[in-house]
Amino acid sequence: MAEIALSNLSVALSGRRVLQDISLAIGVGECVALLGANGAGKSTLMRAAIGLASPQSGSALLNGQDPTLMAPGVRARAAAYLPQIRPLAWPLLVRDVVALGRFAHGGNLGALRGADRDAVERALTACELEDLAHRNADTLSGGERARMHIARALAAEAPILLADEPVAALDPLHAWRVMELIRDFAAKGGAALTVLHDPALAGRFCTRIMCLKDGCIIADGAPQDVLNPAVLAEIYGAAFEVSWPGGAPMLAMTGPSFPGIGQ
Repeated sequence: MAEIALSNLSVALSGRRVLQDISLAIGVGECVALLGANGAGKSTLMRAAIGLASPQSGSALLNGQDPTLMAPGVRARAAAYLPQIRPLAWPLLVRDVVALGRFAHGGNLGALRGADRDAVERALTACELEDLAHRNADTLSGGERARMHIARALAAEAPILLADEPVAALDPLHAWRVMELIRDFAAKGGAALTVLHDPALAGRFCTRIMCLKDGCIIADGAPQDVLNPAVLAEIYGAAFEVSWPGGAPMLAMTGPSFPGIGQ
């Protein structure tokens, strides 16, 4: 089972309401992009979906269960979460960081066997990290480190993947390849929710796009229905030209959409 379900969910942080009456369901085979300007509530929505942000009202269910009541290991086996900020508390080999994704399955760091070892190898290969596996993680570039953390999430082999800005530090080619991994994860029976700041990348790889503004969902649907100048202007305050050559989106920002912005 792979399902995220939010019902009339509202979340307040430090007395300020960040999410307002959010209702959505994400299921098997869906690769969903969450778009919105900075501060729209995207990261909070993702955290609420897995029980890391408590609702002020409404509910969140992860595979039919309240994630705030799930034991940490059970929750980790249900959903792999890649946060926006990914600190390393101490130097580890790249392979060992990726192996942390098997912790919820009982994997013994440094002595992986059987399914745990195979899952780590698959994740290293998928993220093109085989040649870096024995490097110290703190010697990697920002982009290499981003791929390492994505490999850790993939190694968990949970049915749900939540990735907050997974391509933020990546060059265009590796961003493309990471989105291919997330798309393929969903196509093989998973459910994926990812925060992105590139609408064109979202439109090319995701089956569905949700747009947040001021803590509310203002658009939710197929990329062809959502990626239009009116919606983009509303969520970003910028004017876009949008075309779909060959069925893939091309976007060009032409400037601010509201008088006075940027002047």
